[in-house]
Amino acid sequence: MKRFSVKGRRALVTGASKGIGFEICNVLAEAGADIVAVARDSGGLAEACAAVERFGRECLAIEAELETVAGPKDAARVALDHFGTIDILVNNAATTTPASLLDAEVEDWDRMMAVNLRAPFLLAQALAPKMIEQERGKIVNVSSQTSVVLIPDHCAYAASKNGLNALTKAMTCEWAQFNIQCNAICPTVILTPMGERVWGEPGKGDPMKARIPAGRFGLPVEVADAVLYLSSPASDLVNGDLLMVDGGYTAL
Repeated sequence: MKRFSVKGRRALVTGASKGIGFEICNVLAEAGADIVAVARDSGGLAEACAAVERFGRECLAIEAELETVAGPKDAARVALDHFGTIDILVNNAATTTPASLLDAEVEDWDRMMAVNLRAPFLLAQALAPKMIEQERGKIVNVSSQTSVVLIPDHCAYAASKNGLNALTKAMTCEWAQFNIQCNAICPTVILTPMGERVWGEPGKGDPMKARIPAGRFGLPVEVADAVLYLSSPASDLVNGDLLMVDGGYTAL
């Protein structure tokens, strides 16, 4: 099990106050990592830190608005000031406003690009130099099944996540030589508050489930387990990959 341990590592997780991000903090802490939890919700951050600390690990909470340029940069600076280096970066925070191509608003487009794509770029840019210096690092970008197989009313979201996939490969192209592994996870619908909001109505959710061979949506912990694998030594030869966590959706 040592191959799947992240004991002694420090992980920065965005969107840490709820849903997938909350579970990622739990799973990485249980596997031995100290956590930097980044989100907007102070109450949710407090709960995430309490969960991490139950495993005997340290948790640093950072309130940040990732939609801005300053938010990711400031979060990275605070994390580095506290821990000296970050060994694992998990770009999990995301936002979506479903709309058709004809109805999509430019303000929603810009917000999704800022949170889903620009923030991961800025965080990686800020944290990678220390990873390069120590010749070790893991970057896990939480993308989406929608970045590979498109569905209606997700034009901006899909574009931002497809950009995140390309950014993941660019990171691999430039940083693999420094023993930094950069991968993306592409989940199907996950039953988070955002997932429930978009897919909770049976009239919309049931047809989507019918297209998944497993016949169900995913749970946050199932994405968190994939993050642990890609954060651990067990995945040291996996680089630039898009890991589908989709119940077989993209196999059809």
